Amino acid sequence: MLELDGRDAGGGFLRTALALAALTDRAVRVENVRGDRPEPGLKPQHAAAVEAVAAVCDATVTGIDLGSETVTFEPGGRPGGSASVTVGTAGSVTLVFDTVVPLALAADAPIRLSATGGTDVAWSPPLTTYRRVKLPLLRRLGVPVAVDATRRGFYPVGGGRATLTLGPVDPTPLALGERGDPEGVRVYSVASADLADADVATRQADAAVDRLEGAGRTVQERLVGYVESDSPGTVCTVRADYANGIAGLDALGEKGKPAEEVGREPVDALDAFEGTGAAVDRHLADQLLPFLAMGGGEVTVPAVTEHVASGVDLLARFGCDVAVEEGAAGGRVRLRGDGLAGN
Repeated sequence: MLELDGRDAGGGFLRTALALAALTDRAVRVENVRGDRPEPGLKPQHAAAVEAVAAVCDATVTGIDLGSETVTFEPGGRPGGSASVTVGTAGSVTLVFDTVVPLALAADAPIRLSATGGTDVAWSPPLTTYRRVKLPLLRRLGVPVAVDATRRGFYPVGGGRATLTLGPVDPTPLALGERGDPEGVRVYSVASADLADADVATRQADAAVDRLEGAGRTVQERLVGYVESDSPGTVCTVRADYANGIAGLDALGEKGKPAEEVGREPVDALDAFEGTGAAVDRHLADQLLPFLAMGGGEVTVPAVTEHVASGVDLLARFGCDVAVEEGAAGGRVRLRGDGLAGN
């Protein structure tokens, strides 16, 4: 059993460890789970992620109770099958999905996972960004993946419902080095139905488009939607496409925050990303690490974030050495790996 220590990391360390354990069919014991957080141990969304991976891998798990700071995970077979989990709070559904998505690289049958919780909440990829940015990138990499949502869940109530479907795929090297020429920008704006009378989603989109076009950018798509939810909420996502790259920048609405500010915020973040020259944004960077682990290849990222640093260290524990090359133009960082698939 591989012994891992999460005292200097957050929930991303546990999620990546579980995915790598399932991919390599190796038992792991993670101690000091979320050790660098003010309240360490499992929160509902982390427990749901453990349950989800265990279900589709027929794994034996201990330490899954809320607050547990030690988790053991022993895979029982190749991933595949169906599962359903309930976060029970506004904890992130997309982070639960993120734990399972890499398992396509070792699956011997399709995977279907339904989850209930928060779909568009802070400190995690909003569902809009997940579906409009990450999933298109994964499909470009050959992963057959989709997410269908029957209800959106905003903070603080949650109550969102979504289903992930995933097909097996052979690991291949990532080829996300030079991002290439820009190919346009897309704007996706969503708000709960109770904000429709105030045109919140429309105003968010208008503010984003005005700023983009004012800077001379080509807006290829502008979609506005109002959705049913148990509590009010909004999200605006700006997606930038390149010949060999993609970035998704987003902002969530909150009480007292003007809709126009929510729309302009991701555009400002896009301006900052543009200067780095990276092929993917900082959030996609750590989400792609399991794919780098299995298939190898390269990806350029804006910076070595906390999640990237802990993820690279974790990959090494599973036998995948990733070279971190800093100092490129714009401050971008190149990650190179040999992968585990051929070992």
